[in-house]
Amino acid sequence: MGETISLTDFSGRAWPAIFLQDGAQGLDMPPMEVFSDTSPNLDGGSFRSTKAAAREIMLPLYLYGVDRRTLLRLKRNLTRTLNPKNGHCVLRFTEGDGTSRYITAYYKGGMEGKEGPDDAGFTWCRYGVQLTAFDPWFYGTNEVMAEWKTGAGKVFLKGPGKPFLPMEISRGTITSSGVPVSNPGDVECWPVWELVGPIRSFTISNENGQKFGVNKGDGTKDIIAGGETLTVDTRPGYKTVRSSTGKNFWPDLDKSPSLFSIPSGESKVSVKMNPGASSAALRLRMLPRYESY
Repeated sequence: MGETISLTDFSGRAWPAIFLQDGAQGLDMPPMEVFSDTSPNLDGGSFRSTKAAAREIMLPLYLYGVDRRTLLRLKRNLTRTLNPKNGHCVLRFTEGDGTSRYITAYYKGGMEGKEGPDDAGFTWCRYGVQLTAFDPWFYGTNEVMAEWKTGAGKVFLKGPGKPFLPMEISRGTITSSGVPVSNPGDVECWPVWELVGPIRSFTISNENGQKFGVNKGDGTKDIIAGGETLTVDTRPGYKTVRSSTGKNFWPDLDKSPSLFSIPSGESKVSVKMNPGASSAALRLRMLPRYESY
């Protein structure tokens, strides 16, 4: 955990220390790349696809110290915090109601320094700090969570009056078809699934036919032992299927698996899970993503 620097706190011995001035850029809709096809025989072109590009952010910062030594200390703390050789920065925005969102970015430039009369003085200086967010989306700080459970041959969640993800048991197999899932974010997000054994087989799918699962053998032996957890991390840059014992389950996935995302708004997922002799569980965790802070 690195150092936290407030950009809107006007209190403290070295008032007002570092604060954000008017003119910040790149904090709303991320830039989009649009791809198209053209025809030599037709006017214009046709839309093919689009994706969000890396987000460029500019923060106009003002540093003020009660003396020269204070100013130099502020600058060194800021340069050490921003230096990309030390890792990424996290920009966190918190509204008056406590709602908080954050974005991860890397320092790109802006602190090379100028000593002109409009840029620096004996106890103050200003910078236009430039950052690049390769993941251009803002994230909420509260995870969306849900859970399926079984136990002693009866349903833990069942019926329209029960909260989220109802479950039905049929011939020893848990089936939950077309269960509504709500993603409060602006764009799709990538869930983390946790399966707690004993489980003999499972398949998780969405409305578009994308699915993944492990269905090996005749379904009479546990693929996930009691007390063991299999984590399916669908997030870009992760994409892992690994148990709490360290075993890599990726080679055991059914043919042509798709670790699908959860779209913004309301959608549905289907679950088919064959538990072992005792209670089993399936958990869903996801962190919503937003276009702006």
